Amino acid sequence: MKRAWAFSCILALSAILGGCGKNGSQNAAQEPGASASQAPGQPGQAASGAPAASGALAAVTKAQLPGEAAETLRLIKAGGPYPFGEDGVLFRNSAALLPQHPRGYYHAYTVRTPGSADRGQRRIVCGGPRKQTSDCYYTDDYYASFKRIAG
Repeated sequence: MKRAWAFSCILALSAILGGCGKNGSQNAAQEPGASASQAPGQPGQAASGAPAASGALAAVTKAQLPGEAAETLRLIKAGGPYPFGEDGVLFRNSAALLPQHPRGYYHAYTVRTPGSADRGQRRIVCGGPRKQTSDCYYTDDYYASFKRIAG
């Protein structure tokens, strides 16, 4: 009796978790580069059903940014030279907090933090061709949240 009950529980758990087949779950066949928080087959919509970040980001003007951010934007437009070797590297947007674009669209740049012994948490992420600052976002919490840089 106990063995039949345990087997029934395992079958029920297997059904809930998406089966015990080769891939384990339905999300295993997700497209490369797709975010785990994005529901399969529903581009632009998070797994919670809420709209993706593309239209929901707060905006900040260049004048509202810290002075160091203005210097970073100037360096981006000039194509460098950047103060850190990591500046200009690919930003994957794996948390899908920014509007979805093909891999390689976004690049991240450091915004200096006065008094910080390292790069700090402030960054600007820009999309599109290098040296272009028309689609940029600011974060002061190391990619946990973003504000679109307006005008």
